[in-house]
Amino acid sequence: MNSDASTASTMTPPLRTARNGEALSLADVPLMTMDNFRRAVLNACSAEVRLAALTVLPGLEAGRILLAVLADDRRRLLGLLCAAVPLDNRYPALTPDLVQAQGFEREILEEHGILPEGHPWPKPLRRHSDLEGGSHAPRGPDPYPFFRVEGPGIHEVAVGPVHAGIIEPGHFRFQCHGETVLHLEIQLGYQHRGAEALLLRSQPARRLAIAETIAGDTSVGHALAYSMALEALAGAAPPRQAEVLRGIALELERLANHVGDLGALCNDVGYLPGASWFGRLRGEFLNLSLEICGSRFGRGLVIPGGVRFDLPSAVRDSFLVRLNAADVDLLHIADVVFQTPAVVSRFEGTGVVTAALAETLGLVGVAARASGCDRDVRRDHPVGIFRQTSIEPAAASSGGVMARAQIRRREAEFSIAFVREQVAALPDGARSVALAGARPHALAVVLVEGWRGEIVHVAATDDMGRLVTYKVVDPSFHNWLGLAMAMRGGQISDFPLCNKSFNLSYAGHDL
Repeated sequence: MNSDASTASTMTPPLRTARNGEALSLADVPLMTMDNFRRAVLNACSAEVRLAALTVLPGLEAGRILLAVLADDRRRLLGLLCAAVPLDNRYPALTPDLVQAQGFEREILEEHGILPEGHPWPKPLRRHSDLEGGSHAPRGPDPYPFFRVEGPGIHEVAVGPVHAGIIEPGHFRFQCHGETVLHLEIQLGYQHRGAEALLLRSQPARRLAIAETIAGDTSVGHALAYSMALEALAGAAPPRQAEVLRGIALELERLANHVGDLGALCNDVGYLPGASWFGRLRGEFLNLSLEICGSRFGRGLVIPGGVRFDLPSAVRDSFLVRLNAADVDLLHIADVVFQTPAVVSRFEGTGVVTAALAETLGLVGVAARASGCDRDVRRDHPVGIFRQTSIEPAAASSGGVMARAQIRRREAEFSIAFVREQVAALPDGARSVALAGARPHALAVVLVEGWRGEIVHVAATDDMGRLVTYKVVDPSFHNWLGLAMAMRGGQISDFPLCNKSFNLSYAGHDL
């Protein structure tokens, strides 16, 4: 295995570097003192490197280990380093100097009782602190502490967790002066199912179904990341046909969700023609996934080692006819919507997140690209069919609702072109390969560009090759704080529109 250490100049030595989907021995990852670990992470993240994951590796000889995964997008590398957790279960928090770490460190405190000293808001991330055994986080007299703004004319608006309509639960606490939002705090955790622990203790045959339901609207993205992690640990690669079909399924998932979000944005500003047309087109793209695998959400298609179904040549022509018809309709309705003054006036200048703030928060996916952050796993850390595909991520810079909508429109157009090209040239051959047992004492990190953004799965094995750690980072984990910041200084009536422009997953965050 080539670590590419000589090319990783933005990675502070002695980080271990690897490519996306590459397995390596746990013994090869540097084990540092906590002070050196903290210094290395901060130095790396000051030089065009992001914190992609921060988690705990349990049950190793040295005791509990803190693992950091750093993404160097420009050099297509992942930096890995570890630190032994001190015996008193305390360490100097990264968050005061690296805001990207705030959610990770709250999670580590909640799940493992390891205190990041100096964290400015060590509130439970998912498990509400008044529940029996719910959290290791410190408990005070108020089981649900919220940040409060004080002063004349300040009032508080609490929304949720139960909402109108069929949506997931989440609590939003607004601190307002008149209609102006001074601060929004988002309380999640109502969808916490213990997905990572469930995945580890389940039988191997059951684990894929769990991965597919981490975030139900991202079934393909999470199934792909899980399958790639197992393939890396087993030292296997899927056949060419499987790589192409995985790419097609991933882009169909992106298409259906982006188009659905455009319709929902139209609905939030009362533009019902756009809501109706985009809603119908979402159904068309879902039905194309159904054509491949029998599930409108792509479930059952991606498996470790390849794919379960193919797209027979007899139905490819009709598939492309339906895709091309939907393409014509999408181009037409998108032109109409984005030239409608009532839509444009509500989208422009609403819910702005600057590029500097997006970088500070570590935003990913649509939310990051809309603020001018040039990152996309398909280009920066390519695997499978994306190694042979030219990806030019959609770009914007204004950072508001309009930018996020335009990113979705342009990405939908790319996805249609990609699916059309890949279906027309779909190769024949084997759909999957059998996987051998996983390597013992190994670590694999996988990145997938889901429709919301970067999905990260981290898997580690014990001395028998059994999974001992499985960490999932859904893109919503990074981006919920971005939504909160987008509301600062805005009108409270803008919240439904801002919320839909991010369209984050409660379940993906809560796990």
